Amino acid sequence: MCPRFKQAFDLLGKRWTGLILRTLCGGPRRFSEIAAIIPDMSERMLSERFRELEDAGVVNRRVYPETPVRIEYELTEKGRGLHPVVEAVQIWADEWLPE
Repeated sequence: MCPRFKQAFDLLGKRWTGLILRTLCGGPRRFSEIAAIIPDMSERMLSERFRELEDAGVVNRRVYPETPVRIEYELTEKGRGLHPVVEAVQIWADEWLPE
């Protein structure tokens, strides 16, 4: 087994990660926006996944020094490289999975 392939699936195969990536493919989002788009995921889990994706260099957390402070999450260049993968999964799901 290729270690890089395993490493990729260890990161991307975690529950909720694909949905977070799919959401961020549409552009930067605030934490509350993503939480609303994926309502079955707890905020604690969302925070945990963001930390993992940030540590992997896939997601960037941008803090705007406003009052109140605004924080947005966006895909890095590395994360944007996953866009075709996310789209391919959507195409496969549309063809092979029931609604």
